Amino acid sequence: MVGFIENLPPMDLMRSEKMTFVQLIIPAESAHRAITYLGELGLFQFRDLNAEKSSFQRTFVNQVKRCAEMSRKLRFFKDQINKAGLMSSYSVMESDIYLEDLEIHLAEHEHELIETNSNSEKLRQSYNELLEFKIVLQKACGFLVSSHGGFAPEERELQENVFSNGDYVETPFLFEQETRPAPSNQSGLRFISGIISKSKVLRFERMLFRATRGNMLFNQAPADEQIMDPISTEMVEKIVFVVFFSGEQARTKILKICDAFGANCYPVPEDISKQRQITSEVSSRLADLEATLDAGVRHRNKALAFVGGHLTKWMDMVRREKAVYDTLNMLNFDVTKKCLVGEGWCPLFAKTQIQEALQRATFDSSSQVGIIFHSMDALESPPTYFRTNSFTSPYQEIVDAYGVARYQEANPAVYTTIIFPFLFAVMFGDWGHGICLLLGALVLIARQSKLSTQRLGSFMEMLFGGRYVLLLMSLFSIYCGLIYNEFFSVPYHIFGASAYKCRDGSCRDAHTIGLVKYREPYPFGVDPSWRGSRSELAFLNSLKMKMSILFGVVHMNLGIILSYFNACFFGNTLDIRYQFVPQMIFLNCLFGYLSLLIIIKWCTGSQADLYHVMIYMFLSPFDNLGENQLFWGQRPLQVVLLLLALIAVPWMLFPKPFILKKLHNERFQGRTYGVLNTSEVDLELEPDSSRQHHEEFNFSEIFVHQMIHSIEFVLGSVSNTASYLRLWALSLAHSELSTVFYEKVLLLAWGYDNLVIRLIGLAVFAFATAFILLMMETLSAFLHALRLHWVEFQNKFYSGDGYKFKPFSFASLTEDEN
Repeated sequence: MVGFIENLPPMDLMRSEKMTFVQLIIPAESAHRAITYLGELGLFQFRDLNAEKSSFQRTFVNQVKRCAEMSRKLRFFKDQINKAGLMSSYSVMESDIYLEDLEIHLAEHEHELIETNSNSEKLRQSYNELLEFKIVLQKACGFLVSSHGGFAPEERELQENVFSNGDYVETPFLFEQETRPAPSNQSGLRFISGIISKSKVLRFERMLFRATRGNMLFNQAPADEQIMDPISTEMVEKIVFVVFFSGEQARTKILKICDAFGANCYPVPEDISKQRQITSEVSSRLADLEATLDAGVRHRNKALAFVGGHLTKWMDMVRREKAVYDTLNMLNFDVTKKCLVGEGWCPLFAKTQIQEALQRATFDSSSQVGIIFHSMDALESPPTYFRTNSFTSPYQEIVDAYGVARYQEANPAVYTTIIFPFLFAVMFGDWGHGICLLLGALVLIARQSKLSTQRLGSFMEMLFGGRYVLLLMSLFSIYCGLIYNEFFSVPYHIFGASAYKCRDGSCRDAHTIGLVKYREPYPFGVDPSWRGSRSELAFLNSLKMKMSILFGVVHMNLGIILSYFNACFFGNTLDIRYQFVPQMIFLNCLFGYLSLLIIIKWCTGSQADLYHVMIYMFLSPFDNLGENQLFWGQRPLQVVLLLLALIAVPWMLFPKPFILKKLHNERFQGRTYGVLNTSEVDLELEPDSSRQHHEEFNFSEIFVHQMIHSIEFVLGSVSNTASYLRLWALSLAHSELSTVFYEKVLLLAWGYDNLVIRLIGLAVFAFATAFILLMMETLSAFLHALRLHWVEFQNKFYSGDGYKFKPFSFASLTEDEN
C-alpha cells in the first residue's frame, strides 16, 4: 500500500513547492543590477542579515532617504494634479532617465510649483479682498442713502481705513488718498461696513448687541456671489453688514469683535461721486487680477500636465529603486568590503532561472567577477509556497486565513475547492436563489479584465477576488435546490409526476390525513407533493438531519485519512500506529456505525428509533433491541464496536510518549557530557551552518501534550459530529424564510385585486429576497461552511504553523509603500 502511494504522480497543490536555502556572494559593482533582476523575476526571498541594526545604521540608508524624499515629492505632484482636476497619463514616447537626473528634475519642478502656488494664493487673496470691497460698496450704498439726510458732510465717512489682512495692492487707491482721518467727533453718528461669513452672522450680531448694550443699528444684506476660500478652495457664502454707532469706545469694541469673528471691514464714502469712482477703479483692478490669475493657472496646469505625463513611470521607478536599496540593506559586506553576502530561500524549480538572471546581471554590469550562487543547509523550517491561479487562489486564501501550512504538509485547499462550496449549498439549497448568485458570478467573470485594472472598494475587491468561489457556490446551490425541489421555496414537477395522489377527487383530506402512494418514487430529489402536506416538516427534518450526519462523518474521515498521508510523507510510523489507527477505530465504531444504521434504515424502511439504539448501546449494551433491531447480529456487533472504541482511547494516550522516551534514551545512551561552546569550536563552524541543536527531552511535557490531544479528539468527535447538524439547521431556516416571504408577502399581496398593492407586495418580496436571503443568508452559510472546514475538518491533520514564502518582487509593490 505504501509503495503504491509513493509511486503516484505528485499533485501540484497537494504539497508546497520544495525550497532550497542558498547563499549569494555578489561583487559590489553588480549588486544593484543583480537585485533588480531578482526583483523582476520575483522568486527569491532574502533573509535579513542585519536584523540587529536599526534602519539608520544600515549601509544604504542615504539612498533609501533620497528615494523616500522623491516619493514625497511625487505624492505632492499627484495631489496637485488631482486638485487641479487633471488626468495623469502615461507617456509612451519617454526616454529612460537615471535616478540622479530624476532627483534634480523633481527638485526643480517642486520649487517651481511651490513658488507658483504661493504667488497664486497671494493673488487670490488680493482678488478676494477687492471683490469683497466691490460687493460692500454696492450693498452698503442702499443703507447709507436711506440715512443720507441725517449726517453732516464731514461726519459721513469712516474716520480710518480698516483692513483685516493688511495692504493688498502696491499703489494707493483713490479712496485711500481722499478719505483721510478727520478730527473725531464723539457725539456724531458713525458707521463701520464690512463682510462676514454667513454661518457666523447670527453670533456676530448677538455679540455686537451685547457689547454695545443695544446702542447700535445692524443692517445686513446677502452678497450676490460666493467667494472662494484660498486655503480650502471652497466657495463660501457671505453677508454684507453696516453697523451704525456713536462714540469712540463703541468703535473700538466693534473693531475688536470684527477681528475676532474674521469679518473684513472696508471704508465706504457717502459721496456718490467718490463711490462711483472707487467702484470703477476696483472693477478695473479686478479685471487685471482676473487676467493674471488665469495666466497663472494656465502656466501651473501646463507644468502639472508635463509632470503628469511622466508621473506613472517616475513613481514606479522610485518605488522599485527604494525596494532595491531596502533589499541591499538586508545583505552584509564581506571582510574585504568588495562583495555583498546575501542569504535566502528559493523554490527548487527556480534555481536555473535565478542563476541565469545573476549571470545576466554580471554581464550587463561589466563585472570581472561572477556572482557565486550555492546551496546551504538551514536550521529553520523552509517557507511554504503554493503556485496558484485565479481559480485556486481564493480557496488557498481561505485556508491561509486559518494558518499557513507547515512546509510540505498536506494542503486542505485541494479539497476545500469542492467541499467548501458544496457544504455551503447544502445550507443554501434553492435553485432560484442559486441562479441569482450564478448571474452575479458570471457578471464578475465576464468583466474581470476591466475590473482587475480598477481600484475597487474593500467589499467589491473581496467579492471580485472570490468570483470563482461564488461560481461554484451558485452551481452547487442549484444542484442542491433541485434535490430539495425548491425554486424560491416553490416546488415544481420538473422530473415527472408525483408519486402520491389524493384519496378522493376533492382532495379535502390532503393536508390532514395525507396522500396515497400510487406509483414509483419521484426520480430525482424531493417529491413536490411533500410541500404543504401534514408530515412535510417531519420528513424534511429527518432527511436533512441524517444527511448532515453522513456528510460530517465522511468529512471527518477524510481529515483523518489525510493525517495518514502526512505521516507517510514525513516517514512518521508512530503517528500511523498510535494516532491514525486508533482515531479511525474510535470515530467509525461510534459515528461510522451510526451512519451505517441511517443507510440501512433508509434502504429497509424500518421504524427503528436510532436515538434509542445509540443511547442504550452505551447504557445497556447487552439488552435485547426488540423492534429497534435493524439486522441480524446487531447486538453482538454493537458490543464489539463499543469495546474497540474503549480500547482506542488508551491506545492513543499511552504508547507514543513511552516509545519516544525509549528512542531518546537509546539514541543518547552514554552521552551525558555537554556540547563545547569554546571560541575555537565556534570559529571552525561556518555562520548559519546546519549544526543540529538538540533540545532537552521532557517526558512530562510530551505526555501532557499527548493526553490533551487524545482528550480533545475523543470529546471533539462527539461535538464535531453534532456541529455538522448546522447543515440541517441552516437549510431548514433558509427554506422556512423563503416560504414565509413567498406565502405571507407575495401571495398575500397577489390576493388583492389592486395593482398598487400587488406592486408593493412584489417590491417587498424582491427586497427581502435580495437583502435577507441573497445577502444575509449567503454570508451566514458562508461563515458556517468556513467553521466546518477550519474546526471540524482541518484539526484532524493540519498544523497550520508555517510561514508564507514572500519573495522580493516588483510585481507585489503597491502605491502605498514609501
